[in-house]
Amino acid sequence: MKLVIATGNPGKIAEIHHKLKDIPGLELVPRSFFPNLPEPREDGATFRENAHIKALNTARRTGLPSMADDSGLEIDALNGRPGVHSARYGGAGATDEIRNRMILEEMRGIALPMRRARFVCVIAIAFPDGTVHEAQGSCEGVIGFEPRGCGGFGYDPIFLIPDTGLTMAEIPLDEKNRISHRAKALEEARNILLRLSAPRGQGTPQ
Repeated sequence: MKLVIATGNPGKIAEIHHKLKDIPGLELVPRSFFPNLPEPREDGATFRENAHIKALNTARRTGLPSMADDSGLEIDALNGRPGVHSARYGGAGATDEIRNRMILEEMRGIALPMRRARFVCVIAIAFPDGTVHEAQGSCEGVIGFEPRGCGGFGYDPIFLIPDTGLTMAEIPLDEKNRISHRAKALEEARNILLRLSAPRGQGTPQ
């Protein structure tokens, strides 16, 4: 079964390949294989809605099963922000570094016990006929007081894992691929794809 990975984010692509590359009979196809594929408008109110929008749009335009995720950071002290706007927080021109600095500035003066946050990920696996399978994952943590670490991407440098005292950008990739929100959602997605790729239902949503 061919599966289009409906993202251009190299960090996400690396995590997806790490988790799914050894599924028998599954061929991962990068979105870049379809250079004229337009970006869908992510106007959903939830991570779930946006994941469905992206996966269905790609599946219908390519004629192939497609997988997309929507994920982001929810911070309790900021009433859930940046939430579904995580990737666009600060405007279209903002970099990861700018967004991290914005968050830290907004949380200036907030004590560690009140800095609870979580990464959330919803993955949608869609077929051209409109069938959608869904997987979810989350990772609890706190927002640190300064960026730390050079691994990962996005908000990883300011997201502390309490049990380790390390940010998501400081832990090894193998560890991140075990505990992260996307890793947990990908594990669910992996189980779905193993079932869908089985010989008795190969290429057919069940």
